[in-house]
Amino acid sequence: MSLARDMNLLRQVPLLADFPDDQLRLLAFSAENLTYRDGQVIFREGERADGGYVIATGEVSLERGQDEREHLGTFGSGTLIGELALLVETRRPARAVASGDVELIRIRRALFKRMLQEFPEIAASLFEAHVTRFQKTTRALSRVGNVLDQIEREASAYRKSKRPLAD
Repeated sequence: MSLARDMNLLRQVPLLADFPDDQLRLLAFSAENLTYRDGQVIFREGERADGGYVIATGEVSLERGQDEREHLGTFGSGTLIGELALLVETRRPARAVASGDVELIRIRRALFKRMLQEFPEIAASLFEAHVTRFQKTTRALSRVGNVLDQIEREASAYRKSKRPLAD
């Protein structure tokens, strides 16, 4: 893969979209390009996660479970898999398998953290983006909680109305 192509691809990833060109170039240059054949396992559920993968070409399927696998989805070009692993020590919540031939850009957490340390303006921008996302999620969960509370009140009232009268 060429540096220019990698930069354009990384620019499509929402987490990296606001990186200035110089920092995006450094990230693309320092990242690792990998290829996988159809059916090859990229990582396994429960493995230590030391970074993220951006899908350059092809598709990656995510699956969970050991005996009976639950298909979580198939993701294509421009998708970042393992965003959380770029920021913190974690384990892979699912298994990733190549669906057809796949090219990936692997970004190690150590590289990403070094970028954030050397360019604090990027870290501040990422922090603000995560705060906004967290606030949206919190508002959405609050609405869900309100609906569940209403359902519980109605179910409780219904149960009370169906109780036999005491003698």
